[in-house]
Amino acid sequence: MELPQLIDALDAQAPLAQRHLWLVELLRWVRGEAKDPEASVARVRLFLDAVQARPEWQTRWHDWWQTFVGSVDATPLLADYGFAPRTAFLSELGHRLRRKVLPGTPETTDLAELFGLLLPTRFDVLWLKALDTATLERLRSLLLAPPHTAPDRPPASFWQSALMDALIFCVSQVSATGFASEIRVRMSAQAQAGRPFHELPSSFEVLRLAVQQHGPHSPQALQAAAQLREQLDACRHAAYTVYSHLEAHGVSVGIVFRLHQLRERIVRIKELLDCLQSDQPERATAALLADLAQVGQDNRSIRALIASSSHLTAAKVAERSAENGEHYITRDAAEYRQMLGKAAGGGAVIGVTTWVKFSLYALGLSAFWAGFAAGLNYAFFFVLIQLLHLTVATKQPAVTAPAMVAKLKHIRQPGAVRRFVDEVANLFRSQIASIVGNVGLVVPVVVVLSLVLQFTTGAPMITADKAQHVLHDLHLLGPTLLFAALTGVLLFASSIVAGWVENWFVFHKLDSAVRHNPRFTRVLGPERAARWATFLRSNVSGLAANISLGFMLGLVPAFAAFFGLGLDVRHVTLAAGQAAAAAASLGLGVLMEPAFWWAAAGIALVGPINLAVSFYLAFRLALRAQSISEVNRQRIRAAIWRRIRITPLSFLLPPRSLPEEADADLQPEGVPDSGSPPASPPPHG
Repeated sequence: MELPQLIDALDAQAPLAQRHLWLVELLRWVRGEAKDPEASVARVRLFLDAVQARPEWQTRWHDWWQTFVGSVDATPLLADYGFAPRTAFLSELGHRLRRKVLPGTPETTDLAELFGLLLPTRFDVLWLKALDTATLERLRSLLLAPPHTAPDRPPASFWQSALMDALIFCVSQVSATGFASEIRVRMSAQAQAGRPFHELPSSFEVLRLAVQQHGPHSPQALQAAAQLREQLDACRHAAYTVYSHLEAHGVSVGIVFRLHQLRERIVRIKELLDCLQSDQPERATAALLADLAQVGQDNRSIRALIASSSHLTAAKVAERSAENGEHYITRDAAEYRQMLGKAAGGGAVIGVTTWVKFSLYALGLSAFWAGFAAGLNYAFFFVLIQLLHLTVATKQPAVTAPAMVAKLKHIRQPGAVRRFVDEVANLFRSQIASIVGNVGLVVPVVVVLSLVLQFTTGAPMITADKAQHVLHDLHLLGPTLLFAALTGVLLFASSIVAGWVENWFVFHKLDSAVRHNPRFTRVLGPERAARWATFLRSNVSGLAANISLGFMLGLVPAFAAFFGLGLDVRHVTLAAGQAAAAAASLGLGVLMEPAFWWAAAGIALVGPINLAVSFYLAFRLALRAQSISEVNRQRIRAAIWRRIRITPLSFLLPPRSLPEEADADLQPEGVPDSGSPPASPPPHG
């Protein structure tokens, strides 16, 4: 619609929806092609020129404006737009999903609902910020200044009333969040003693009375506003002490979300105060509208909601994985030999797992129950390996990567990068030892089991047809490598489950509950309850990782088959055991078959892909959790390449000594050292 048509279409007596649609069309005309903000500002000036040239139209406009402000409620827009209705993570998630699916309607008296139709794009933020002071003053004088025939309550009073109502609602929400038990009990003792949230309502009441009696720009109101800002800062700092409690006692996404909402509420209150008391109210109002438009865009993103609320959880998961990963890194020859022994024991247990896996085929179960049985088999033996203090190679990268990145927490300290490169070499050696130990023993164990079965029952572990099918599935030129990458993702996912379960266990103080709860102590006895509590606290992460990994390895192929995706898993130790069973079934003649060597080549690559994918995903998560900057990542890469050039064998065998390397030598040329910020800092308003 062109500008003359828009001007002629203005009708204060039109139905509610039509009046709002007219405003939607006007703002759409202002956006134009939505490419250049200055072009939109020029359109605003053109509109003002047209208004100024038609005085009779201004009367129609003021009638329309009075009808508009009398029929809509601006307070929800100013106070609640961009915030969850019940300050809950799941509530906001559902709200955003509904906004993505359900369309909005202009037939509403809630200005917050209408706002999404008026300024629906990120370009609106740009052209609102591009409005110059002269244009804003013209907008105010031509469109918002009350005419001589206006009613006793001019638009300025409407705006001031809406701002004060919004401030009342925002302050009450901040107080309610501060008084919430889950926030209050986690504040530091000093913050609770200061009682900042108790004093907040009275501080605002002083401002309200000052504005009511003396006006928003009076010295009394300005002083009261300054005191209110100080009280808000005190509330913000008190709330931030909750982060320290979460770091020590487990993270809750819901609490982090409420703290984020609290911070944004305080920022909103300060913006409203700026609009109320600014010397340039039109500039402050434009800034507020631009901020609301930006909030509207940000609050459409489900990914942003999850990222902002789960950052501390991801950091805590990485931290707990780092604690577990320390046990899997060897640093000298003695630990290297010990890892070989543990991996060999793990390979022997996986050999038995392979026999049980093939035995389950005889049950003839349906796809789901066959996957469930396979998952139960894997989970049982993975847990057995954990309880026997053995190891499985592919489970290590997802927990060792965060352990390595934890070395970068103080990257600006001398020697931090060199120590990290040492950990890279240590980890690489540990992985080689684990794979060699696992595969080196799973193969003979499976062969021996197959020969024993052949001798006792007259039949090997699997039939010849099944053996050929196994070799075909492991063929290098088939989908083996893709399935190996998928298995790497599952290995990483199991570490996330483990970290989340341990965080949940610690957050809810379940070890203390098992140790001291009267029902547990009455049934188990105090000493046994204490032993159970210690065992669960020490092993809950490993149990969660092993059980979740086992069931994912068993059930993911079943679910993929249900949807016709044809996905499978390829775990290097299990695959080696299956290939050994196939070879034992087919006899020595299998060494002359190309299918066997193609399968062996596939297994040789399955292990590195399992490790690389799970390590990469865990490493990226840990880097984000520790907030490692791109500059420091360049330093890390340069340091690793330097170590490879100087002592490549240190990545294969425990070295007797390492060359001393200065971190200054590891910094890329021309790149400043801008150390990374602390991990997971609380946001500041």
